[in-house]
Amino acid sequence: MSRFAFKAVQELRINFCRASQNSAGIRDFVKANFAEMKKVNPTLPIMVREFDGVEPKITARFDMGVEQSLSVADMDEKTIDTKLKDLCK
Repeated sequence: MSRFAFKAVQELRINFCRASQNSAGIRDFVKANFAEMKKVNPTLPIMVREFDGVEPKITARFDMGVEQSLSVADMDEKTIDTKLKDLCK
């Protein structure tokens, strides 16, 4: 099974700033892993949004509209990978 098989997730949103240093890890993560996430989850809406000055975070929506968010400010790509897997269990 792939590390990005998100069975319980209905939607995944990734928000970050295109320029700030505290978003560098999530920008690197998206660049390196977005294609694989979409390949493994072809029907899952994965929305990547870049906003100026926004706190970098990942939000997962589950059944019944339940949402959980995770701040990924100042995290490196490996830490984000681990936290995302925990969030989407």
